[in-house]
Amino acid sequence: MDIERYLAAIDKLCSRPFPAEHGMSDVGMAGPGYFIAELATSHRLTTADAVERIQTAEDFHDVKEIISERLNGRWGRQQVPWSLLTLRVRVDRGEEIPEPYLTVSHDVDELNVWEVDGTGRWFAIGVADRQQDEEIRLLGTVTETPQP
Repeated sequence: MDIERYLAAIDKLCSRPFPAEHGMSDVGMAGPGYFIAELATSHRLTTADAVERIQTAEDFHDVKEIISERLNGRWGRQQVPWSLLTLRVRVDRGEEIPEPYLTVSHDVDELNVWEVDGTGRWFAIGVADRQQDEEIRLLGTVTETPQP
């Protein structure tokens, strides 16, 4: 996994205009005020054994932490890692959660979050590894919406 390539993709995400409509973009899901980009995706892990899946998930979490350390150097120390369990509970209770947080909360357990200096945007990175029948993904999310 190429950290410099991920950082370049994050820089582009943080500076490009958001689409006017919800849907798929060249980087993943997008909509007014947000992008959810798949920075990396595993291959053929939906049918892999549990040991291989666990090792790959650990590798993705390690990459997330390396990227996070680099972003700490750019934007200052990240907020305390944000567990999305409480967000899922709030959804279950009927609370409306704005995008992109609603979508990300289905697949990611924890996000590292920063306010991107001088842009009015937030960046979050997390590993989508909750769904055993889906590939593991490293997600980068850029939004104008602060955490709910």
